[in-house]
Amino acid sequence: MTTRPISMSKLHSILRLKYSAQLSHREIARSLNISPGTVANYLKKANELGLNQWPIPEDKQQNTFFNTKLKRFSTRKKRHPTPDWLNINKDLKQHKHLTLQLVFDELLEKVGEPYYSYSHFCRAYKQWLGTQRLSMRQQHKGGEKLFVDYCGPTITITCPTTQEKRTAQIFVAVLGASNYTYVEATYSQQLEDWVMSHARCFEFLGGVPDVVIPDNLRSAVSKTCR
Repeated sequence: MTTRPISMSKLHSILRLKYSAQLSHREIARSLNISPGTVANYLKKANELGLNQWPIPEDKQQNTFFNTKLKRFSTRKKRHPTPDWLNINKDLKQHKHLTLQLVFDELLEKVGEPYYSYSHFCRAYKQWLGTQRLSMRQQHKGGEKLFVDYCGPTITITCPTTQEKRTAQIFVAVLGASNYTYVEATYSQQLEDWVMSHARCFEFLGGVPDVVIPDNLRSAVSKTCR
């Protein structure tokens, strides 16, 4: 088992944001650039030591025994069952708005304490995914292919003058060799928007690729040709 001492400055920041600013675990995590599970773990240990308010009472700040006990308090990495990658993979395919970050956050809420970092969780999932199916490696030459499509989710745009709200489509273009990406929002996927998105994309890239490869969307494919 490995241990990691509690950071006193981080603990103070978490207590201040929790009890003074009244922020949620996730808001604290985003503010301090740590995981929600780490926030929950720190608050749990602080509560066990009677720290459930801010500022910390002077009697506890000045108590040598208390400070020594707090400094020696440490977190432990516990072993937990491996995530059900198969069901996670099915959920990601069925729900287009579901992301690995949301899955990770839900697992943390169920377990109640961190047992994976998010980066390790992603690496473990990709490693599992790589063992499930064969794939064909494609070689891309620089400037040869541009892959284009609209991404699934739309965004809401509010007019600053009239406060009218409209949904916008997200056009995405990616160069095969470099993964250099161009993204823009348009009000529709109609032919005019589709063509002008390409024109602005080529202007942004500073050139035109040899081949533009669209997905099977209606704006790009008017008639199937085999």
